[in-house]
Amino acid sequence: MSRINRQLRLKSRPEGLVKREDFDLQEYPVAELKDGEVLVRVLYLSMDPTNRVWMSDIPQYMPPVAIGEVMRGLGLGRVVMSKSANYAEGDLVQGLLGWQDYAVIDDSHLKDYVKLPPRPPVPLPTLLGACGFSGITAYYGLTEIAPVQPGETLVVSAAAGSVGSIVGQIGKLRGARVVGIAGGPEKCRYLIDELGFDAAVDYKAEDWKKALADATPDGVHVNFENVGGPVMRAVLSRMVNGGRVALCGLIANYTSGARPSDDYSVIIVKRLTVRGFLAFDYRDTQKAVQELIGWVLKGRIKAEETIEDGLENAPLVLNQLFEGSNRGKLLLRVSDEV
Repeated sequence: MSRINRQLRLKSRPEGLVKREDFDLQEYPVAELKDGEVLVRVLYLSMDPTNRVWMSDIPQYMPPVAIGEVMRGLGLGRVVMSKSANYAEGDLVQGLLGWQDYAVIDDSHLKDYVKLPPRPPVPLPTLLGACGFSGITAYYGLTEIAPVQPGETLVVSAAAGSVGSIVGQIGKLRGARVVGIAGGPEKCRYLIDELGFDAAVDYKAEDWKKALADATPDGVHVNFENVGGPVMRAVLSRMVNGGRVALCGLIANYTSGARPSDDYSVIIVKRLTVRGFLAFDYRDTQKAVQELIGWVLKGRIKAEETIEDGLENAPLVLNQLFEGSNRGKLLLRVSDEV
């Protein structure tokens, strides 16, 4: 019996939050594999702010998803059929598998995918979160982009999210004083009580700017920025001369249509180093992944995921990132593990 592949194809470019009506859910029989091709059953999809960027027809680091195309998305899947000497049935594959049940990849695109051990030492969802691109982003952000030193103060925004939660924990491992910015008292308690942050600032509170000042009495040496907007401006105002900024994301602008402020005077006045980066910049991630896995297995980093179900729900699940309703890595389970 032939397999049926469901695909979410972009129907219209969203305005504000994503709607189901922005996508068509279409079904197609899976075609016979050609030599050098592999059929991957998608198990989990990573829900990332960059998904929303890819839906927009604006200049970005990859071409926007075209109307009618399968929505681009990072995923983890297992090989269920192979006509490639490089893959065997049962292999785990990570890469841009797309919002669909099955993905066909071929040998000419091997560099775009990572083959993982069939039985990894950590749960599969963790391979997309703390030990995947979220963890890799945090790792290189604090070791190469804006290295944080013992005794320095590190501030991370969206601190209860997939990247921020790992950033803060790595910062503690490196001996920094870590201050997280998150939305709501529950998330702030989570940062301190469960992840070991030194302080947490609730940006939804009326006095959050004073709370930020109180939490950073010696200023901010490193800012790991995921949000942008008023939060970023407030943190920059607290930075010491010669401070460093790892600019990872500007999620505050992704659904509002607003653009970041063009007032860069504080960067000049405080002689800040601001460097934008992407996890995709790092092709050889083996060292980072092995260290992250080791920290997770030893309990030195806590990995947490929010897992939702159903391919058809992907557009609405993605909105959790912008509504702030998830904790840790947000994932969509497409299929039970095979």
